Amino acid sequence: MSYSQQLFPAFLKLSGRPVLLVGGGTVAASKLQALLDAGARVTVVAPAVTPEIDRTGVTIKLRRFTPEDLNEVWLVVAAAPPAVNREVADAAESRQIFVNAVDDIAHASLYLGGIVRRSGITVAISTDGRAPALAGLIRQALDQLLPTDDVERWMTVARNERAQWLATKVPMEQRRPLLLRALARLYEDQSG
Repeated sequence: MSYSQQLFPAFLKLSGRPVLLVGGGTVAASKLQALLDAGARVTVVAPAVTPEIDRTGVTIKLRRFTPEDLNEVWLVVAAAPPAVNREVADAAESRQIFVNAVDDIAHASLYLGGIVRRSGITVAISTDGRAPALAGLIRQALDQLLPTDDVERWMTVARNERAQWLATKVPMEQRRPLLLRALARLYEDQSG
């Protein structure tokens, strides 16, 4: 990928969908929990797995990766040694399956970002795979800056406003200014 190319950010609905995780070490374990939180049906393929992975109850195949492991999966996370990640990426590319090759930007077709979640809002930070530690630091900073109570109130107002807009067929281009005014009213009510 040329660094002049922009990545296309997206949020995936993985609930109930099969996802392959190649690797059984601590890096794989750190990726596994996020996949499980998203509701993915995860299969782990690795010659050995950490006790943490073993305790999750996911399907585990204690062996090396084979291209057939990609049959019917929607997504692959390769958290194995570089040579294995390369093999996974090549097999996934030929099947048109996105692969996150952990810490291997040359073989990844998907990068996972730093994530901040608060009251139904998800913010993802990417450095295009070039500086994941920086994405992590920015994630920590945003996590500290976002006010928990306010974000929950913002989300409630936004949901209520959206329901009204849909019911009254408010055009998309008019919605942001309306939402901004509704959010500002939260603070006007407090100051008066």
